Amino acid sequence: MTDLQHFVKNREYLVCVDSDGCAMDTMDIKHFRCFGPCMVEEWGLEEWAQPILARWNEINLYTMTRGVNRFKGLAMALDEINAQYTAVEGLDELKAWAASAPELSNGALEKALPAAQGPCLAKALSWSKKVNAAINALPESEKKPFDGAAAGLAAAHTAADVAVVSSANREAVEEEWARCGLLGSVDVLCCQDAGSKAACIAQLKAKGYAPDHILMVGDAPGDKAAAEKNGVWFYPILVRHEAESWAELVSTALARLTSGAYAPYGETLAEKFLANLGE
Repeated sequence: MTDLQHFVKNREYLVCVDSDGCAMDTMDIKHFRCFGPCMVEEWGLEEWAQPILARWNEINLYTMTRGVNRFKGLAMALDEINAQYTAVEGLDELKAWAASAPELSNGALEKALPAAQGPCLAKALSWSKKVNAAINALPESEKKPFDGAAAGLAAAHTAADVAVVSSANREAVEEEWARCGLLGSVDVLCCQDAGSKAACIAQLKAKGYAPDHILMVGDAPGDKAAAEKNGVWFYPILVRHEAESWAELVSTALARLTSGAYAPYGETLAEKFLANLGE
């Protein structure tokens, strides 16, 4: 599958699609079984596991920080743990790295380790690797697309180039999408190793697309923010209403995009999106 560096524009329109929680029904299970439990194990938080795991899920699934990069989410959770339960040694170093590093990935974290003053960066890398291993160990039957996602991607691919724009691990995204038969509707993969979602959209836009010919399909506020930063359209996949959202992409949104009539429709969708996340 082509990467961002080698991708060449083929059509006049571009549809960018997030993976976890948007096309793939994998976000809940990864946080319930992998991200949160691995944090509890890495930092020895078993004494407070129940409230800590509940709060992890709030941060990463059910509030306006849904879909935040794993290291930013970790820094947020550990900051609260440090204040409410037990001291987290070296936390300020992790918070500073997560707030300022141009790339937030295992590879980038490994490069930062030689200059580390405390243990938190090394523990964050250990946690992240354990998370990846736990995700890989999840049964394949539990890593599947949302109803309507395959049809939505196929419809998008008839009208536009399609890019996966995800903050998830590239190997996991490529394996899941290939196994589920979705890669045939995709032209390029832009994952964690390619930079932030906003940076990926900016690089894709530079391939020659007009901003109003680009649509970012996502389920999280970060997806909306990445679209807005680049002056492109946003289409929300609503949490707990994913199948209906994919159906509407096919029935309405794609035609609005290609006919130049997306603006008022997009404003209505944005209001629904924020209301659905309780904002």
